[in-house]
Amino acid sequence: MTTNTNSGGFRGRAREVLLAAVRGLVLALVILPVSVLCFVLTAVSVALIPIGVGIVTTPWILGGVRDVADVRRRLAYEWCGVRIRSAYRPLPADANPWARTFGMLRDPQAGRDVLWLFVDMTAGFVTALLPAVLLLYPLEGFAVAAGLWRVLSGGGTYWYAFVPVSGPPTAFGAAATAVVLLVGAWYLGPRLLTAHFRLTRAVLDPGEGELVERVRVLTETRKDAVDTSAAELRRIERDLHDGAQARLVAMGMDLGTVEMLMDKDPAKARELLARTRRASVEALGELRDLVRGIHPPVLAERGLGDAVRALALRLPVPTEVTVELPGRADAPVESAAYFAVSEVLTNAVKHSGADRIWVDLHHVGEGGGMLRISVTDHGRGGAVVGAGSGLAGVERRLGTFDGVLAVSSPAGGPTMVTMEIPCALS
Repeated sequence: MTTNTNSGGFRGRAREVLLAAVRGLVLALVILPVSVLCFVLTAVSVALIPIGVGIVTTPWILGGVRDVADVRRRLAYEWCGVRIRSAYRPLPADANPWARTFGMLRDPQAGRDVLWLFVDMTAGFVTALLPAVLLLYPLEGFAVAAGLWRVLSGGGTYWYAFVPVSGPPTAFGAAATAVVLLVGAWYLGPRLLTAHFRLTRAVLDPGEGELVERVRVLTETRKDAVDTSAAELRRIERDLHDGAQARLVAMGMDLGTVEMLMDKDPAKARELLARTRRASVEALGELRDLVRGIHPPVLAERGLGDAVRALALRLPVPTEVTVELPGRADAPVESAAYFAVSEVLTNAVKHSGADRIWVDLHHVGEGGGMLRISVTDHGRGGAVVGAGSGLAGVERRLGTFDGVLAVSSPAGGPTMVTMEIPCALS
């Protein structure tokens, strides 16, 4: 029983050593051409940005580098159980080439990818090749010890590793060296392959610095959300105090006056009653507008698509709305998306000078996926995301949900505002 167990363990270890050598050899053969090619193409593409060519090519090349790095991440986990995280910043799929290029270049993870290419084609190549070298190089040592040194050296001295083989004693030294290397392969082969992927992780993994940055962003978006909620509460209080509340107080005073005039001056009382009725209608309208500003009833009842359609019908500019949503997002996400669209449409109506607007809402991706909204007009263009602009507020609102906003608005138009919010549909 013990013999069988030992035999099984030996075969299992031998399989691990052989598998590590084969995998390392395959990696080494792929690493050198692929990493060198990607590194050179990236350097050339970035160098061509000033003349405009790199604006088009850089996103494609950096995307290819990301794909190569993702393959290595997957192999690291499948072959050696080494988890390598990634922290790529999301970019809207409809972003223009300029925004996409510089968005990717500002991404710290893209910088780590490029640094990894250089490390991979130097130290990474060596660490990947070592398991195969330790397993295969001893075969030459045994062949040299068996007399092959006479053929290879032509009767002179043949160097195997650091051993000069020129006769039987030194041939025995070559065989002993081969045995040492083979023992090294037995104990170190799988570990060396793991070391290769740990080196990859040391360069590619975002580490704690990225997590700290993530916490900082979440803290900022939470603060923005709290500030936005506080401002919304102040607006509601102000609108109630200055609008509906004032009208209701006036109505109460008018009704008191009517009560006193009922017997003395019925005509005047009827006039005041008519004015009070008009005031009640106006107060009711203000309350409805206030409620609609907090959370439109159509949004709660029929979802984001119908709410945006209803919003478009109230605009003075003809607006075409296309909706492809197979389900509904969570209520907070729908609310954020609705008011973001409302703000963007308001900006387009006020500032673009366009005579038509297009809105497209759809959901992409399986599982979690992404809610993607684009608002397009062919107005005068020139829209920017900056302090004091409505778009800056939209960006902060979306940031609460890890959403992003991209604006393409060259002078003369057209303007396309793209918003993306990670979410699942029910």
